[in-house]
Amino acid sequence: MAESANWTPLHVKFHQTCRQRNLLEQQQSLLVAVSGGQDSLCLLGLLRDLQPKWNWQLAVAHCDHRWATDAGIADRVREIASRWGLPFHLKIASNLEETEAAARKWRYRALAEIARAHNCSAVVAGHTLSDRAETLLYNLIRGSGTDGLQALTWQRPLSDRIQLIRPLLNISRRETGAFCQQLQLPVWEDAANQDLRYARNRLRQQVIPQLQASFNPQVETAIAQTAEVLRADVEYLETQARKLLESAIAPPTASLVEPLSAQEHQPLCELPSLDRRVLSTAPLALQRRALRQFMQQFLKIAPSFAQIEALTQLLHAPNRSRTSTFPGQVVAEVQGNFVAFNQLV
Repeated sequence: MAESANWTPLHVKFHQTCRQRNLLEQQQSLLVAVSGGQDSLCLLGLLRDLQPKWNWQLAVAHCDHRWATDAGIADRVREIASRWGLPFHLKIASNLEETEAAARKWRYRALAEIARAHNCSAVVAGHTLSDRAETLLYNLIRGSGTDGLQALTWQRPLSDRIQLIRPLLNISRRETGAFCQQLQLPVWEDAANQDLRYARNRLRQQVIPQLQASFNPQVETAIAQTAEVLRADVEYLETQARKLLESAIAPPTASLVEPLSAQEHQPLCELPSLDRRVLSTAPLALQRRALRQFMQQFLKIAPSFAQIEALTQLLHAPNRSRTSTFPGQVVAEVQGNFVAFNQLV
C-alpha cells in the first residue's frame, strides 16, 4: 500500500482492522457521522486517506440537536466537508429533549434517514475504545446483564438495509487526539462534554481518571477487552437460546389441556405455550435467555429481570402456579407440562 507523507501507524492499524474484521467493503458508499469532535474527525481523516485504497464513496452527515451548546458546530463540519470535497448532509432536530438517551435515539434515526435517502449502505461512527469502556461501566452501574456489558459492538443493523459500523473500537481517545493534533485537524471543543450533569461526562472526567490513578493506568483497555470477550459470549449464548426456544415452543395450551374457568381467564390463543420438559433441563443461563427472547417476540415487551425470573420459576413450579407480572393483564400459568398464557377478563 502506497504511503503518503502523512502516513501514521494509526492509518495502518485502521486499515488492518477494517480488513481483518470485514467491517467495510471495497467501493462501498459510506455515510460518516461527524460531530466535529476529535474522534469523528480522526475517523473522517482516516477514511479520506484510505479512500484511494478502498475506492469508497464518502459523504459527511451532521446531526444538529439545536441546543445552545451546538451553535456553530454544523457550519464547522460543513466547512471541513467542503474543504475535503465531500458531500455534506445535515439533520436538524425540533424541540429535542436535552437528555443523552433522547439525543442518541434521534441521531440514529436521523442518520438512517440520510443514509437511505442517499443510497449509503453503512453509517460509520467514531466510537472508540474509551467510549466502549465508559459504556460498560455505565451499564454496569445501571444494573445491566451481560448483553449491556458487551457495550458497543463493531457493527449492528441500523435499519433493514443499513449497517452501523464502528471501526475505532480498538483505538483510544488519547490516540484520536494525538492523530488530530499531528495532522492539525480543526477539532471542535464541545462545551456539552464538560457538563457534569451528564452521567457519561462524570465517568469520563472523574471516575475513569480515578481508576487510572488508583488501580490501573490501562483501565480503559482492560475494560474494553472485557467487553470484547463478552460480545463473543453473548453471541454464542443467544444462538443456543434461540435453538432451545424453538424446541420448547408448543401450540397454545388451550388445545392441549382443559382450559381454566372461562369466568376468570380467556386463553390467548395467538400465543404459543412453552414446554417445561424442554426448558427445565437446560442450563439456567439458557433458560433465562430463551424466556427473554420469547417475551420479546410474542409479548412484545423488553422484559425486566424480575419478569424473566418469575417465568423461570414456573419451569419447576407445581401445576396451576402462575405469575401476573406482565402488562395487559397477561397471566402465565403452569398447565401440566406446559406454561400457558391467559388474559384476565
